[in-house]
Amino acid sequence: MMITDTSGQDVRLTPRKSRKPLYVLAAVLLLTTTGILLMPTLSNWSSAQASVPLQRLRLAQVTQGDFVRDLSVQAQVVAAVSPRLYSPAQGTISFAVDAGAQVQQHQVLASIDSPELTNELKQEESSLQKQKMELDRKRIQAKIQHLENQKSVDMAKVALTAADREKRRADKAYQSSTISQIDFEKAQDDLQNARLVYQHAIQDAELDEESLAFDIQSQQLQVNRQTLLVAELQRKVDELTLRSPVNGIVGNLAVQDKNQVTRHQAILSVVDLSQFELEVAIPESYADDLAIGMDAQVSFNGETHPATLVTLSPEIENNQVTGRVRFATTAPSGLRQNQRLTTRILMENKPNVLMVQRGQFLESGNGRIAYVVKDGMARRQRIETGARSLSNVEILAGLSPGDTIIVSGTDQFDGAQWVQITQ
Repeated sequence: MMITDTSGQDVRLTPRKSRKPLYVLAAVLLLTTTGILLMPTLSNWSSAQASVPLQRLRLAQVTQGDFVRDLSVQAQVVAAVSPRLYSPAQGTISFAVDAGAQVQQHQVLASIDSPELTNELKQEESSLQKQKMELDRKRIQAKIQHLENQKSVDMAKVALTAADREKRRADKAYQSSTISQIDFEKAQDDLQNARLVYQHAIQDAELDEESLAFDIQSQQLQVNRQTLLVAELQRKVDELTLRSPVNGIVGNLAVQDKNQVTRHQAILSVVDLSQFELEVAIPESYADDLAIGMDAQVSFNGETHPATLVTLSPEIENNQVTGRVRFATTAPSGLRQNQRLTTRILMENKPNVLMVQRGQFLESGNGRIAYVVKDGMARRQRIETGARSLSNVEILAGLSPGDTIIVSGTDQFDGAQWVQITQ
């Protein structure tokens, strides 16, 4: 009996090739590629002495262009013309206007009743009138004396003429031996005496004229002096009526109506609202860099208006220097006194300068250290800075255009040479 086996049911299978070497090869290639790609990162990581997230940093790129050194300050609008009126003498004040009233130039604002000054003016006017009368009296006396002197000269001339005639008669009589020698000599003496009297009369008249002219001139000078004194007192009396020197608005009244005021006491001020300037308070650290005549820019209602720095205080108060900025053209409309505006003073303009955005890194490294960012790493680099503006700082050495540096504070790096920047 033959037993049947299972060979008829068997199926011959083709043996499969093993893929394990392929997997191993792929893994090796993957690890090699990853190692090559991660090699710089691993190298940076190994050389980095600190690691900082990018979100905690502020970066800026080094650029080249025109560098404008400026200073931004808050300015207060003040009236360019705001005269203050003072009392010219002691008296009682009476106001003709109220505070805040709009006035015109030469309009009466107040008056001061000063009996003492008014009485002094009347006394000096009386003295002036008296001196004028004295001058007129001297002029009349000069005329009288002039007539007396002329009379004396004329009488001396008549006597001289008579003596000359007697001399001629004596000459003829002496030639005919009618008179004696003594009478002839007497006629000669009388003629000589008449001549002397005439000459002295003329000289006396001239001296009297000079003396009278001197007296009149002296009296005239006294009158002139008194006239000036009266004019000065009249000016002071006229100043008792206070008038507005400009068109504007009356400021606060320094005294009450009908009160007593002393000489040189402040009374009121008038504000001319048609002319405005800006008063700026500048930190003393910029005092040496500023100069009168520098350009400025004033921001008002979204517009920039050109201006000029016109005054600069020579002294420092409260760590600040006070200056005045005046609009280059007509002041913009809508300004109000004591209004605050942002003013930019342009201190310097340098063309084609290497610069970077200003930041805390200047204080962290005293302007000599910067961290240059490249490929996720920040490298410590020595630099040299120059002028600083409100937004930028000049780079003199150590950086090139296009470099990216950390402009935020670098104290957190503790002086590390390399810093890794993580995402």
